[in-house]
Amino acid sequence: MESTRRVLIVANRTASTPRLIDAVRLRAEAGPCEFALLIPDASDRKAADWTLDTALRLLRPAAGRPVEGLASSGDPFDSVKQAVSEGDFDEIIVSTLPRRTSKWLRRDLIRRVEGLGLPVTAVVPKGGRDVGRGPAPPRRSGRSKRRRRRPGRLTHSR
Repeated sequence: MESTRRVLIVANRTASTPRLIDAVRLRAEAGPCEFALLIPDASDRKAADWTLDTALRLLRPAAGRPVEGLASSGDPFDSVKQAVSEGDFDEIIVSTLPRRTSKWLRRDLIRRVEGLGLPVTAVVPKGGRDVGRGPAPPRRSGRSKRRRRRPGRLTHSR
């Protein structure tokens, strides 16, 4: 019997992006996993709760089971370090904004998290398009100039 891997997801504004949801789905399809979503650096508890509620609702189908929700108002690295020490995790997924807008990347968060000794995967939305803007516009084909929404993509707006 395969053991269940515990995966810590670290995200804030990117907590419900399609790329993160796809990364969670891939982990879940690879074998049994339990997921916990940590929203660090959440100075506004109400906003953190909204982000958690929305993200957990979107991540659950990809995970194939409920996802634990965690929030912290401290430094992102300290929050991750605390969660790792208390949560017996096997791996970490860090979902962040693109380099030009990410405070986490400027603070070298991913490299610092790698120093905790667990495998780390970085998930960055393509060009920031996934963050709070809904789905990317569909590509136009030569056959039709009419724009269509992609079915089945879950999005939210801020």
